[in-house]
Amino acid sequence: MTKTALSKASAGDSCLVLHIEPDPPELRSRLYTLGIIPGSLLKVLRFAPLGDPMQLRVGGSFISIRKAEADVISVEVQ
Repeated sequence: MTKTALSKASAGDSCLVLHIEPDPPELRSRLYTLGIIPGSLLKVLRFAPLGDPMQLRVGGSFISIRKAEADVISVEVQ
């Protein structure tokens, strides 16, 4: 198990969210609204052809976030 930024995860990885940086607060709030909170599990499904954005499954939802947004999320790859 490896601790890394979500933006460094690979397609197919299952990740446990460990920490979300507090700044910028608007982004943190948006991620919380999407269900990305410390302790949540997510799966990296795929990347767009140029690598950005990335598609994730969080619970029963499918979401896309930019790699710049994924940089503020620390995860442990399972």
